[in-house]
Amino acid sequence: MKTRNIIILLLIVLVLTACGKTKLEGNMVLLNQDREEVTFPQDKPTLFFFMTTYT
Repeated sequence: MKTRNIIILLLIVLVLTACGKTKLEGNMVLLNQDREEVTFPQDKPTLFFFMTTYT
């Protein structure tokens, strides 16, 4: 039963990744803690860390 669920999950992930776009269109803009816009480059892969705090 577990192997069946894993196979179904992998097939769903495969279908979802096949339906996605290969590259984002436009720039990705996020706000930092000071409410300033931060833009990520699209010409090469970028790794960023997203940390939140609940106050």
